[in-house]
Amino acid sequence: MSIVVVGSVAYDKVETGRGNATDALGGSAAFFSVAARFFTPVSIVAVVGSDFRSEDEQLLADRGIDLRALEKQEGKTMRWHGRYHEDMNKRDTLNLELNVFDGFMPTLLPDQRRCDYLFLGNIAPVLQERVLSQVMSPKLVAGDTMDHWILDTHEDLIKLLPKIDILTVNDDEARLLAGEHNLVKAGRAILAMGPRSILIKRGEYGVLQFSQEGIFAVPAYPLEEVVDPTGAGDTFAGGMMGFLARDGRITESSLRTAVVYGSVMASFVVERFSLERLLELTWEEIDNRYRAFIDLIDSHHSRWITQ
Repeated sequence: MSIVVVGSVAYDKVETGRGNATDALGGSAAFFSVAARFFTPVSIVAVVGSDFRSEDEQLLADRGIDLRALEKQEGKTMRWHGRYHEDMNKRDTLNLELNVFDGFMPTLLPDQRRCDYLFLGNIAPVLQERVLSQVMSPKLVAGDTMDHWILDTHEDLIKLLPKIDILTVNDDEARLLAGEHNLVKAGRAILAMGPRSILIKRGEYGVLQFSQEGIFAVPAYPLEEVVDPTGAGDTFAGGMMGFLARDGRITESSLRTAVVYGSVMASFVVERFSLERLLELTWEEIDNRYRAFIDLIDSHHSRWITQ
């Protein structure tokens, strides 16, 4: 089953303790779609400027990503400049230029309106609502948000949450939205706002999933070195949604498996700057790391059972 993702395509300037990257292809829709495409077809709804490089468009097209709704406008593509702390769970946004993304009004193509799987990237809740109103009868809707929307468009976000099946937020955003410092209390409070499931992304500390069935905790895959965490959350979402669309089932078991696949994909993207690692990634590598991940978290694996 194919996925429609609505979000940003941008150029990033990134500074980490491992080096710098300038004018690197990024944005929520770009990271999400490249990750999800390993599992299922993906269709992007986004906007870029006249400075968007043809080689970047070709890069996405070569991976079979549907770009018919990638709108091109006169002006500059969205740009973000961030610097990571020594603790790469924290970063500072040094500059953000929305450019053509400012005023973007996403409109879905006729066949996109019939999609089964929809991911609402990090855009204003009123735009997420606009997109959702165009979709006929989606099987699964997942969405992302950020502190800016939580603070400045709180009521719009609260109205949207009951229409979302899966909400993804980081730990700071969860605390801000719920008004609770403890993440367990925060997860349960957000669940009461309407979503069927909450995924709290905690960087190197993994993911907490909350649903009516209970809490599921997954660690991050242990890495010796993290080069660039940019896009890890969107890559996680792409892997998660990609697996769910391929699997075709929306059960607690399939969602928990999807969370592991999302974590696997996120563990790859942080190994290089921008999309570099995902672009050279193979399915064999994904499968091997998934199996290694299961070994990591499964205390009942046959290897550990004494005969």
